[in-house]
Amino acid sequence: MIFITVKFTILPERADDWLDLVDSFTQATRREPGNLFFEWSHSLDNPHQFFLVEAFRDREAGREHVESTYFKKAMEDISYAVAMTPQIVYTEIPGGNGWDKMGEVTPCPA
Repeated sequence: MIFITVKFTILPERADDWLDLVDSFTQATRREPGNLFFEWSHSLDNPHQFFLVEAFRDREAGREHVESTYFKKAMEDISYAVAMTPQIVYTEIPGGNGWDKMGEVTPCPA
């Protein structure tokens, strides 16, 4: 599995419509057979920052993703809305296949 987190700092005037801007890209990516998850979060500390957490089955699925026409279009569209070059963490997790359970926290009985 490849696991990617990207931090986007958005121009202040584009922050309110950011999720609308990336919606079709998000939906298309989620339909990819090799996509495990593709989720957006909004920073609690900076109203102009959004985080993308995504994972793909393997390198081949990641390659297919970045070679897609909607990826290329999204990167062009996004370039007009970002205030700076996005920051990325990319790692491969051998044997990974998506989310796993956290061992340190379990629900308490009511």
